[in-house]
Amino acid sequence: MNTDILYIAIVIVVILLSMTLHEAMHAFTSYWLGDDTAKAQGRLTLNPIKHIDPFLTIILPVTLAIIGAPIFGGAKPVPFNPQNVRWGEWGAALVALAGPLTNLIIAFVSFGIGVVVGISSDTVGYQVLQTTILVNLGFFIFNMIPLPPLDGSRVLYALAPEFIRRGMETIERYGIVVVFAVILLAGPSLSIFMRAAMNFFLVVFGHIFIS
Repeated sequence: MNTDILYIAIVIVVILLSMTLHEAMHAFTSYWLGDDTAKAQGRLTLNPIKHIDPFLTIILPVTLAIIGAPIFGGAKPVPFNPQNVRWGEWGAALVALAGPLTNLIIAFVSFGIGVVVGISSDTVGYQVLQTTILVNLGFFIFNMIPLPPLDGSRVLYALAPEFIRRGMETIERYGIVVVFAVILLAGPSLSIFMRAAMNFFLVVFGHIFIS
């Protein structure tokens, strides 16, 4: 029981830190590109309380952790005005990518620390690193799904023809419904992409040490 409580505590702390950095990078990137909407609404901050969505940030990922499923989730979307950012749709895509790429970098660095330090699998340190890797990979993959209101949709906006953009705008009106649909349909497939990412990390760090 104590082990289970420790694991859930680690999951919660990792989620709060990871999603705070995810959302803060959205805000900092939009501000850097010329839009001060996030700053005006108090989201240009590393304070996790400003970014938490009770369901997506806490209830959903913790529930997934308890049942042993791939962990993913989200937070309150950082507001920004695409009309204010430099480079139009590409600027908006960069704002959207900043969050998931932050999660990918966190996962990659954590994996690298585990490889370099060689932490024993029966230690709390190993559990923290493993949880950090899995949580951040889950957040990266989930948020990169190219459906509104997820971050990956902004990349599709920049690439898609006009008629697809109009269709995506219609989907975006039903944001929470879309999120639930993605959870139900794509959730079981996340583990496939997570394994692929872990294999890629292994190849990268294997190449580094061989070189």
